[in-house]
Amino acid sequence: MDLLKTAQELQDAVDRLSDSAFVTVDTEFIRETTFWPELCLIQLAAPGVTALVDPLAPGMDLKPFFDLMRNERVTKVFHAARQDIEIIFHLGNLIPAPVFDTQIAAMVCGFGDSISYDQLVARITGEKLDKTSRFTDWRHRPLSERQLEYALADVTHLIPVYEHLVSRLERDNRGEWLKEEMDILTAQETYDLHPDDAWKRLKMRARKPIELAVLQQIAAWREREAREKNVPRGRILKDDVLYEVAQQQPRDVAALARLRGVPNGWERSSNAAGLLAAVNAAFAIPKEKLPKLPRPPVLPEGTPAAAELIKVLLKLVSEKEGVAAKMLASGDDIERLAAYREKAEVPALTGWRREVFGEQVLKLLNGEVGLRFENRRIQVFPIDQTETPA
Repeated sequence: MDLLKTAQELQDAVDRLSDSAFVTVDTEFIRETTFWPELCLIQLAAPGVTALVDPLAPGMDLKPFFDLMRNERVTKVFHAARQDIEIIFHLGNLIPAPVFDTQIAAMVCGFGDSISYDQLVARITGEKLDKTSRFTDWRHRPLSERQLEYALADVTHLIPVYEHLVSRLERDNRGEWLKEEMDILTAQETYDLHPDDAWKRLKMRARKPIELAVLQQIAAWREREAREKNVPRGRILKDDVLYEVAQQQPRDVAALARLRGVPNGWERSSNAAGLLAAVNAAFAIPKEKLPKLPRPPVLPEGTPAAAELIKVLLKLVSEKEGVAAKMLASGDDIERLAAYREKAEVPALTGWRREVFGEQVLKLLNGEVGLRFENRRIQVFPIDQTETPA
């Protein structure tokens, strides 16, 4: 089993793969010591064709691979595509199209929430995958035959999985459901995250506008530093230290040195200078332009009880329609539906989700249908609106 190590070898493989209506794709990468994932191996397959590509080979040009990824005549099939697409977007400045994610398709087809690849393969094909090479160091060369066999299995077994899921989607008339999900997965804003938004991934809850302003500035500074130096964010400064800085707001070297989370001597480094500049940039924001603190909404009376009813309905609909509950609504969606009903801005009130689940939620909350326990099962039943209570 040979690795493709030249652009010409890759081009020849891409020419063969491009004759197929679809190609299965997977990547192996390492990102523990870098900000951007380090691509170590590319696996490709179509009926009758397989290819293992070595992106670390000296002088390797991945242009043929990127050409395949943008070829709209060939569907690109991934399982849990998010990280693979992130790598392709970073290295090739493109998002593959069209894309089919078998993990999402499996949820639409009722295989449960976020099913793993080996579980999906086992349920559809009956094959049990050898996952002993899962945590290998894919940078190391030469790769063993066992590693290559493991890597290739990730795309060869994906072929029958894809064909089965496509058949299920066509049978149940759910192709449009999946298309809506793929549109979200392949949106550029999903991968082109701006450093100024880096604070949104942090868990600190600011108590004052200036705390939030400092957090925004220092999170953006750390994001830019990590990207430029290609190191994990924590190598620049850990989250806990960011929180301490946002709360204590040191504006000079002496104040920074007094913080518990700052290592001895770090306050005199170039990183420290950048951090202090970010803190002082927050203090330069006029008071009236400081960011407003997000306030938790005051939920209407009865929201928790309504949410519990919606959860029961969600389980019923999920089981009846054969679609993962996670695909229909999240916990936050349920709370918003319970509180704001028709005015809730949630996916459950748009597209196919509204047709399958959202309309029933609104009927439940409006008293048009009810839930009852009958024949040892919870059932939905219509309520006659013309009847007047005794």
